[in-house]
Amino acid sequence: MTRNLKIGAAFLGLFAALAVAESKFSKAAAQGGQVMAPRFEADPTFPKPLPNGWTQGATIGVWVDAQDHVWVVHRPDQLDEAIGAGDRKTGECCFVAPPILEFDQQGTLLRHWGGSDGPGWEWPASNHGINIDNKGNVWIGGNGGGDGHILEFTQDGKFVKQVGKKGVTRDSLATDHFFQVAKTFFYAPANEVFVADGYGNKRVAVIDADTGKMKRFWGAYGNKPDDAAAMAQMTGYDPAVTYQQFRGPVHCADVSTDNLVYVCDRTSDRVQVFRPDGTYVREVYIQRDTRGDGAAFDVAFSRDPQQKYLYVADGKNQRVHILDRSTLTELTEFGKAGYYPGQWYALHSIATDSKGNLYTTETYQGRRVQRFTYKGLAPVTSRKQGVVWPTGAK
Repeated sequence: MTRNLKIGAAFLGLFAALAVAESKFSKAAAQGGQVMAPRFEADPTFPKPLPNGWTQGATIGVWVDAQDHVWVVHRPDQLDEAIGAGDRKTGECCFVAPPILEFDQQGTLLRHWGGSDGPGWEWPASNHGINIDNKGNVWIGGNGGGDGHILEFTQDGKFVKQVGKKGVTRDSLATDHFFQVAKTFFYAPANEVFVADGYGNKRVAVIDADTGKMKRFWGAYGNKPDDAAAMAQMTGYDPAVTYQQFRGPVHCADVSTDNLVYVCDRTSDRVQVFRPDGTYVREVYIQRDTRGDGAAFDVAFSRDPQQKYLYVADGKNQRVHILDRSTLTELTEFGKAGYYPGQWYALHSIATDSKGNLYTTETYQGRRVQRFTYKGLAPVTSRKQGVVWPTGAK
């Protein structure tokens, strides 16, 4: 009897293995026998050179509006070689461009504005992140010392409102201000703005887009934010530890079309996924052994109706990771460190347009926006693609 049981168990194991193999074969056959993923090529023609002798500083936000215009925000105060906006000129180079820049699909600069206080608003000490809502209005944050607010403007730079205030300190339980915001994301189904709050605070905060009233907030795993516990984690990153608070900066909080919130916990090298009410769903680690600035800088979604693919900007390792969004499995990655087209120093923010093209910005000495042209789906032949130089280019 024992022998028969063993034989029976062996057959069951064999049948199970055959079922798994058949499932994998069916999936592979459906994809032509190979894993498929979006393919991109660097576009060295985008954007065109800026006018007026202008140069970008550290470029720390990018978004694409409904007209496929590309908006970036940069820090003019971090342009070492700049003389300033026309004062004390000692040569032809260089002048700082206004912090908000809008480009069309040809890479031509259209509108440009921002950088100073006005009636009813305070420009951030260090502007950070850019997002555009369903009215076409532009939202920015600020991660400078004392920055505890976000701002909303029309696309012409006309002030709409300020939420929060300057001159605050860390308080991840505050309901009347933020502290050092990284990015905002407008969520149309509920008319809400998700705030990656961020560099000082360690939470996701959600406000009403019209009134600015705080509606809810949460920390890692949906836990109540605890600043003391969060700061105790900052002594040194250990990839073997599962941190129960965001180490931060909480660098993004973007919502997919199927109502999942993707939150970048940058120096923990992870993207956590939540429902809009803050209920934790799951997480994925990106290059988990990465120290320093971290690997999970920003996310963007592919532009197919299902948003099948998730793009993760990795600013420490200088690459874009392409994940299957349903499983959070990494399919491939591209990019490399450097200053030439298709390379990054240091990759910071990422966005897509309606055609599926990808846009990236660089902070520190990178100081630029680049476009990567979507070339359709292609078989994955290498997990590490390196620089995606245009096909046929020499």
